[in-house]
Amino acid sequence: MVVLEGDGDAATMTPEDVEKSEPKITNPLSLEIFRIIKDAQQQHGLRHGDFQRYRGFCSRRLRRLRKVLKIPQGDRRHYRRRDVTSTHLTSSNSENRLLCVPLLQAERAWAHAMQLRQEANTEPRKKFHLISRLKKACSHAHLLLQLCEESGVCDARTQLEAGAYAAWLSGALLVELQQWRPAAESLKRAQIVLENLCAALPEDERIIYKQKVEELNPSLRYCAYNIGDESAAGDLLAMRGQGLIENLDSLMAQAKESRSGVMHEVEWRGRRVTVRPEKVRLFLIALQDMDKSIANATTAQAKIDILENILMDCKDAISAIKDEIKNDPKLKTASETQMSSINYLLSYLMYLRLARTIERNNLMIQQAEEARKNNAPIDGKKVRPQDLTRLYEIILQNYTELQQLPGFENDSAYQQEIETQVKAYKAFRCYYIAQVLTGLRRFREALAMLERCSSYTADSIKNKHQEKQILEKLRVLEKDIESCKFEVHADSVLEDEEDEDKYVGKAYKDKKPLVDRLDDYREDTQVLTKNPNIYKLPPPMEAVPCKPLFFDLACNFIEFPNLDDKTGVANKKQGAGITGLVKGFLGWGKGGQ
Repeated sequence: MVVLEGDGDAATMTPEDVEKSEPKITNPLSLEIFRIIKDAQQQHGLRHGDFQRYRGFCSRRLRRLRKVLKIPQGDRRHYRRRDVTSTHLTSSNSENRLLCVPLLQAERAWAHAMQLRQEANTEPRKKFHLISRLKKACSHAHLLLQLCEESGVCDARTQLEAGAYAAWLSGALLVELQQWRPAAESLKRAQIVLENLCAALPEDERIIYKQKVEELNPSLRYCAYNIGDESAAGDLLAMRGQGLIENLDSLMAQAKESRSGVMHEVEWRGRRVTVRPEKVRLFLIALQDMDKSIANATTAQAKIDILENILMDCKDAISAIKDEIKNDPKLKTASETQMSSINYLLSYLMYLRLARTIERNNLMIQQAEEARKNNAPIDGKKVRPQDLTRLYEIILQNYTELQQLPGFENDSAYQQEIETQVKAYKAFRCYYIAQVLTGLRRFREALAMLERCSSYTADSIKNKHQEKQILEKLRVLEKDIESCKFEVHADSVLEDEEDEDKYVGKAYKDKKPLVDRLDDYREDTQVLTKNPNIYKLPPPMEAVPCKPLFFDLACNFIEFPNLDDKTGVANKKQGAGITGLVKGFLGWGKGGQ
């Protein structure tokens, strides 16, 4: 027995009681929150945007955890809520999986909210349910943060991740509630924590946190944009051009009218027209900052991606105008001036689409020329002159469509601008066609194509309205044409010499006799030898037709002489006649008597 002395009465305790009363030093609980949810999301539906599947996984996982950890919420008949508390974490049998319960509850509520967001496009009333589920997710996330901080058994990394997770969900909820300033503060707090974690963790564990920081950037810029930061608006549109924000159209529809109201009218080629569809206005706003985004892109492929995103938006804007012309009864009954205005706007958007397509193709040509110069493949294939010829052919087709835009067929200034560019691109096309013909050893056609290329180049350089960038390429092409002519001429001469070498110099040996090659002139020294190959003796065997068959068809028309007296047939006939006479006289031989 152990006697404990104190201010009061002495108490006796057994050694077992003393051991239980001493605090146990256990390892702190640790939970990599963002890594766990990232792996679960990728494996259970979110790779394909299936939030319902991920929500079902969270429910099943929660049921298994509660059963294993012995924290059931009632029985089959009755429900009794039981949350994870600090007591569970400080008990002797605490483990990391206890923290997974509030985390999975928050993930399940968040997944339900994201599923409702997808369905809210057709059913607007579900937006209220969406907000309630986000509130539930925030409450579970803050419960997780409270458990990590108050229990004192979680390590610093777990507490930081729980704080960042709760701040992110709070920011998402505040964005839905359009409380921009508090939302920006919550998202910024989450971003700062994640950035600090990246700095403290090893290199191989930083990827998940860096990705999360990049996911927060568009939301932060959008919040700043709605607060009134104009620079944030430009950055937001630049992100849209680079494909970083997929739902900018719905976000911009809720933006301030002061920003979108700038594009109520557009001016092109001296005419001002009204922009009515909202989707067209948003596209024209994004187009203003596109050049800046392309200039900031480092590689040609990045620039191509930006242009392809813009082209997709332009296609949607054109469809919006066509649908408005088709479905709006006011436009159907409008006057000719109003109809011509919206058709003029449609021509302007088609012009933008074709112009950006040409710009995209020029970047692809630049990429192909650099790869061909460095002898590097693109997508595992070597670049050929045929590939560049096809790209220039597509550009010329785009210019043909530009010439046929509705309302500009009779605009001489516009047609002259297009014709100037067409001549330049025809020169580039002819140059690469000549290279293709050279590879096929058709040197005459290649020289003719180079002459035409030289003519197009000279005309394009003389034009004062030619673009500076195209003019520089034409001057480089002018030098390349001369060198290419010399190469083609040299190749043709070498080919002629190779043909002559076959017949001149060494004795040309041919098994054909002279009589079979009288049309080919060549110096054959074998003819002057003792055994000249003039005619093959003996001549080769040849197949001839067999002897024909004769049929005696006149036999039926020939009258043969009577030979009965020589064969004795006449005597036999005579004897038979006397005997018959006697029989008849005497009554013999009559039948029926």
